[in-house]
Amino acid sequence: MNQRAKTLRLVLGDQLNPRHSWFAQVDDDVVYVLMEVRQETDYVLHHAQKILAIFAAMRDFARGLRAGGHRVRYVAIDDESNRQSLTENLAALARHYGAERVEWQSPDEWRVDAQLREWAQAQSLSTCEVDTEHFLTGRHDLAAMFVGRKQWLMERFYREMRRRFNVLLDDTGGPESGQWNFDHDNRKPWRSTPPEPADARPVHDHQALWRTVERSGVKSFGDPQASEFRWPVNRTEALVCLDAFIEQTLPHFGDFEDAMSSSHQRLFHSLLSFSLNVKMLNPREVIDRAEAAYRHGKAPLPAVEGFIRQILGWREYVRGIYWAQMPGYASCNVLNHDAPLPSWFWSGKTQMRCLQLAIGQSLQTAHAHHIQRLMVIGNFALLAGLSPGEVHRWYLGVYIDAFEWVELPNTVGMSQWADGGRIATKPYVSSAAYLSRMSDYCKGCHYDSKQRVGERACPYNALYWDFFGRHIEVFGRNPRLAMVYRQLAKMDTDERDALRARATELRARLETL
Repeated sequence: MNQRAKTLRLVLGDQLNPRHSWFAQVDDDVVYVLMEVRQETDYVLHHAQKILAIFAAMRDFARGLRAGGHRVRYVAIDDESNRQSLTENLAALARHYGAERVEWQSPDEWRVDAQLREWAQAQSLSTCEVDTEHFLTGRHDLAAMFVGRKQWLMERFYREMRRRFNVLLDDTGGPESGQWNFDHDNRKPWRSTPPEPADARPVHDHQALWRTVERSGVKSFGDPQASEFRWPVNRTEALVCLDAFIEQTLPHFGDFEDAMSSSHQRLFHSLLSFSLNVKMLNPREVIDRAEAAYRHGKAPLPAVEGFIRQILGWREYVRGIYWAQMPGYASCNVLNHDAPLPSWFWSGKTQMRCLQLAIGQSLQTAHAHHIQRLMVIGNFALLAGLSPGEVHRWYLGVYIDAFEWVELPNTVGMSQWADGGRIATKPYVSSAAYLSRMSDYCKGCHYDSKQRVGERACPYNALYWDFFGRHIEVFGRNPRLAMVYRQLAKMDTDERDALRARATELRARLETL
């Protein structure tokens, strides 16, 4: 067989879309290149399941391309010829095939995008970047929409997206039922009914792949669950998961999207984010399926709107934020928080039951839903003054769906308010009362959720009040926080001093909480 090829096309591990126009025709002069490289496993410490999922999905994708008649060069993590760098491997393969041209789909991460562009400028061969054909908006559409505005509010963007794509609109062009947002209807705790749907995800045995990863020296954390791996690795499996969510789970998603349970980890969440973020699923098809469920009376409007808002609104929005703020967004730290992450972020061994459960679940499954990430783990990190850069790197590593374009704005902006309110009009923090209301996490905890001070008082309580006390110059004039500061002002001096002392003591011994 002729080993020469005119064109190499790079497919990254989060670009596994078999419906991309690249693959519409077979061309023997084109070789598709996929590679497992230490560059991508090592830039941050990743959860074992995240590494397994991406490698397994890449290998499945390569098999599918070959079955379709395409030429594929797959560089495995343990290949002797693997230089463990995207660009060094590309250069070597271009020489090997005598390629005249190298093409790639636009990377979603600024780091990889910059690397490939810089490499291309130094090459004598021709290069070309094409669209991933995945997102509904361009990288810089959001920035163009908000030019000249201090705050880039998601709600304004979301309504524009609804209009642009004709989603959940009535015959007059207004929102279905006259309401854009049903967020206030979607905040119910779960009390064991309705029952949690069955897990529709496939089960894989990836023990052999995991042994290869370990032999190659790749470092990771968390439980690999290699013998019973529960994530889809191709579009067919992802579509089965989508079907199950739309038919069984979506009707209840809205009511319980903010709920948490110590005994049921998934509840009514889709668990489609990994499939979406590696592009096995397209956001428009997911949105269309959800809207069709409402149109056919299969799911209520608040549930469908809440789900669609996450994809059509928030997902596209944070991507726009990312590309508008990079490079440098990861170094934002407006509140000057610098405490290191306690070691129990990697073990779950803390006496705070909510964090024990949320972090423990993250380590076990490489997944937690948005309220666990924002209002349990992120809430504590912000109140305790943890370094937003360290928090970002932990989130980026631990979650299977975490790619920097989506994780960084969610963590630095939404969760840690480190960007000074570019995304969030107020910090997303709470005392123990919220956690107690939305979960059963407080039951059986070492700490008492109702106590503010004292040895057994829940740390969230003193840390909450002290946070606003310490940052009064930043938040004191925020109209959305007026009630908080009125409550703080009503406290007598002794109470405020006791809360401050308790919070100071807690921050001094985060490791032992």
